[in-house]
Amino acid sequence: MSTQPESHDALLAQASTLDEETARAEVYGLLAALYYAPPATELLAQLRVAATEAPAEGGFLEEPWRGLVSAARELDDAAIAQEYQALFGGVGKPEIYLFGSHYLSGFLNEKPLAQLRETLAGLGLARDETMPETEDHIAYLCEVMRYLIAGDDVAVANLTKQSEFFAAHLQPWVNQLCDALAGHPKARFYAGLAEFTRAFVSVEMQGFDMLT
Repeated sequence: MSTQPESHDALLAQASTLDEETARAEVYGLLAALYYAPPATELLAQLRVAATEAPAEGGFLEEPWRGLVSAARELDDAAIAQEYQALFGGVGKPEIYLFGSHYLSGFLNEKPLAQLRETLAGLGLARDETMPETEDHIAYLCEVMRYLIAGDDVAVANLTKQSEFFAAHLQPWVNQLCDALAGHPKARFYAGLAEFTRAFVSVEMQGFDMLT
């Protein structure tokens, strides 16, 4: 499995045209694309013309989705790219870390990453060696969730595996990332993304809780 986000031509389709599982996979794919790198011009163009309705079933997502679309409309491509670099890039310590190990242990490349790699190996997945980021990058984890929803191998692409992976490797820390972004003075577009991420994760948590 590659960390490179998939093509996102259909990511912003209205939820009414998608079944629930497809919608979930599309949202994870969108999150992966937006967190992985400054958004491509084509993706931002799609986002700016998207209907300001929940992109997945459930009215709870409508307001944070509207906030994200509004932020994309208010800022141009260059401003969003500059914001990405200001928050996540630069030389040395970034303003905001996108890696789970930082939030779970306080350090990069620590025990949480080793545990994640064990889980990925059990799923038959491995990082594309051409990608510089470690597997605990939020974009990589969202891509794994997308695969566990939309993949063809039913032995791993099923609700049980989704729930286990989410509970072990996303749920424990993703809200800390959202808090850091939402409260950062340089974050405008990514503050909107953080609030949408937080709302979507909450819906996911509720859905998985119903399985138990």
